[in-house]
Amino acid sequence: MAETLRRVLSSGSAAGTGEGNTTEVGPPLLLLGGPGSGKTALLFASALEAAGEGRGPVLFLTRRPLQSLPRGTRAPLEPLRLQKIRFQYPPSTRELLRFLCSAHEARGPVPSLLLLDGLEEYLAEDPGTQEAAYLAALLLDTAAHFSQVGPGGGCGLIVALQTQEGDSGDALQLALLQRYFPAQCWLQPDALGPGEHCLRACLEPGGRGPRAEWWVAFRPDGEMTITPCPHQPSDPSSDKGSSSGGQP
Repeated sequence: MAETLRRVLSSGSAAGTGEGNTTEVGPPLLLLGGPGSGKTALLFASALEAAGEGRGPVLFLTRRPLQSLPRGTRAPLEPLRLQKIRFQYPPSTRELLRFLCSAHEARGPVPSLLLLDGLEEYLAEDPGTQEAAYLAALLLDTAAHFSQVGPGGGCGLIVALQTQEGDSGDALQLALLQRYFPAQCWLQPDALGPGEHCLRACLEPGGRGPRAEWWVAFRPDGEMTITPCPHQPSDPSSDKGSSSGGQP
């Protein structure tokens, strides 16, 4: 799913019109950043992008409803796109596991993209590595099931995880999750970028395509602007726990 996020971040290309803008599903992607680093905004922008591809709906899992729709996304907030985004709000890890385990029984159109926001909140209830591995494996299995029974093109998977600096337990948990999610996108503060609340988004596509970086800035009204970084990509893992910005 790195290519979906790459299209969201690539401000140089026009927003897709929908039906002909399909891509092959890539490896599952982990979206990483500190509190307020714009993870939810990018997840929602990815949902809008996928909803306009002319395939199945988008399944967006999150613990609580979005307070407002992110602004400044490449894909327009068209009613038909919004209708294809199906929100589910599992309130606990137990309910999330139950929902994923029963996904094969669900009726209706098969999702083309599975999104989970706030993985860290679910992991906090059962912080052990075994529990994290089980949840990650179940997410991958659910996306694989949707890919098998869907009409074609497969089902992608993007999961957002909040990182914290200096926590050895979180570092061990993150190292485990990275085994399940070969593609990653790091969101880190960048004082050199444009705007007061600017972050650097570094996309590691997991062997599919080159690494790339963008500046993601949020205006006071919450509108998101994205511009390509002019410099060469650096190692995102060297500053992985300190991302912050102006959006959830």
